[in-house]
Amino acid sequence: MSGMMGATELRFPAMELLLGNALMFTTPLNALAETCEADNSFFNMPLLLSVALVGATVGGLVARQRKGELQRVNEQLRQINAALRRQAKIESYAPTLSYAPSGRIPESEVIIDPRKHELISRLKAGKNFLRNQEPQKASTEFKVALELAQSLKDSIEEKKAARGLGASLQRQGQYRDAIKYHSMVLAISEREGEDSGNTEAYGAIADCYTELGDLESAGKFYDNYIARLEKD
Repeated sequence: MSGMMGATELRFPAMELLLGNALMFTTPLNALAETCEADNSFFNMPLLLSVALVGATVGGLVARQRKGELQRVNEQLRQINAALRRQAKIESYAPTLSYAPSGRIPESEVIIDPRKHELISRLKAGKNFLRNQEPQKASTEFKVALELAQSLKDSIEEKKAARGLGASLQRQGQYRDAIKYHSMVLAISEREGEDSGNTEAYGAIADCYTELGDLESAGKFYDNYIARLEKD
């Protein structure tokens, strides 16, 4: 009996020693492996986190580009304001519709063609509606005037009607349509070889693009507007 108890006492301490050694060797190794593991490794990042980081980077680049465009437009507007102050010539959206090459027959003279008479009446009505803050009615008058001017092949009145129509649409917030008619003023100038009204057209187009948030296009037309102001 005493022999068996002795053998048992020897066997259990040996088992305890083996278990203790096993825990001693395995636990530190696992702990070391956990501490050395690269938790912040890019390759172990969750997919959504990686996408979020890329999106943030792209968004930052776009924001910086947008900031640059805004700064450029602000600088252009300061130049425009300075040029207008020098000339004491601040333009409004409502066009004067009075430009014409020298030597043009005054509108007060007798108008034989009844269509011409209606054309002049429509232009005047549209101008009055704009002055009275009624752009929708103004656009109706200018549209009819434009059609009449084109049928009469009267480039001067065509340009006035296009300018007035662009201004009335711009007042209504229809910026893309307004750009179309302001651009028509530039096209008529190029076609006829004279540039009356171009300065205002460049400025109006730039304003429309600004309202649409297209600052890059706005900047290009503000450049043309500034150049014309300095030239004029």
